[in-house]
Amino acid sequence: MKNFPKTLMLLGSGELGKEIAIAAQRLGCHVIACDRYKNAPAMQIADMAEVFDMTNATILKQIIRKYKPYAVIPEIEALAVDSLIDLEKEGITIIPTARATSITMNRDKIRDLAANELKFKTAKFQYASNKEELSKAAEYIGYPMIIKPLMSSSGKGQSLVKSKAELEEAWEIAMEGARGKSTRVIIEEFIKFDAEITLLTIRQKDNSTLFCEPIGHEQVDGDYQCSWQPANITEQQLEQAQMMAKAITNNLGGKGLFGVEFFIRENEVIFSELSPRPHDTGLVTVISQNLNEFELHLRAILDLPIPEIICNQISASRVILSKNDIANVAYLGIEESLSNKNTQLLLFGKPNGKKGRRMGVALAADESITKARAKADHSASFVKVIDANNKL
Repeated sequence: MKNFPKTLMLLGSGELGKEIAIAAQRLGCHVIACDRYKNAPAMQIADMAEVFDMTNATILKQIIRKYKPYAVIPEIEALAVDSLIDLEKEGITIIPTARATSITMNRDKIRDLAANELKFKTAKFQYASNKEELSKAAEYIGYPMIIKPLMSSSGKGQSLVKSKAELEEAWEIAMEGARGKSTRVIIEEFIKFDAEITLLTIRQKDNSTLFCEPIGHEQVDGDYQCSWQPANITEQQLEQAQMMAKAITNNLGGKGLFGVEFFIRENEVIFSELSPRPHDTGLVTVISQNLNEFELHLRAILDLPIPEIICNQISASRVILSKNDIANVAYLGIEESLSNKNTQLLLFGKPNGKKGRRMGVALAADESITKARAKADHSASFVKVIDANNKL
């Protein structure tokens, strides 16, 4: 018998953290939501909140030691990760592990693990610490190429570079979009893929692995725009993806849900990236599955059974973006958006908007991927993010 409530601490309280908090509270847990700003989405429904700079190692340790939670759940990359390693040695549980958090928050570490240690097929890549190294790496990779900061989120700092003339601007974009203090970038060959997928992979306390149906998705500048489940891939491609996802998550260890991204090109399955937490493309599981990705994450964290994962219906998602910088957010078009059957809206509750910021997602289910995607697009098109002080 397990005693509840368990105290869980979220490091990062965005839209994914909010859904984790909801799933945790439904299982009787006590949630402490942490972020660098007040009234972040997860804080709006959490039991307690702490506002502080999570890249400050001293403060991060103080806050975690203050509460001594059952588990610490990182939801963002901008963390003093060495502090998590120290705290884990003190007996604090970090999800999935402090090492996994450290490796996956840096693109060089996860890429080196996948390509060099595990020998996965990946895009050709190089690193650069200055513009001169970037120029040399570009000659090796060839155009077009993708340039990304080693640490960032939601595609920030990423550029598609088609010629040498664009290198300097791409460097500046990467530096502006980077999180943390690193000035290194990763340069990747541009892969002409047939599809890109997320394979949600769940590790349990006995080291067994479960998978959700694969999720297809589209990105613009590295940021997810829409997703659908199940993705249309072959059994052979799915087996390859599952084998790779299991190998890399077993190497990282711990328990919880991982979002493992792949490119599909003909019969090749090419490793792309990995998140040691629920994935934004997995928001579609809120409407598609019997247990969504957040509920699966919590069951694995709390050592609770997961008897079966079922994709109940073909479903799709489409993001809702802010088109402007907005100080006081409100929405129009919700009634129209929900006028079709089998549609849902998740509005994240972010207190302000920035141009291109993800503010919500429309979800829809239908009899085919094409129809589900069209319905999600149609639902999202009605929702307008506006300034509450100027509704007209």
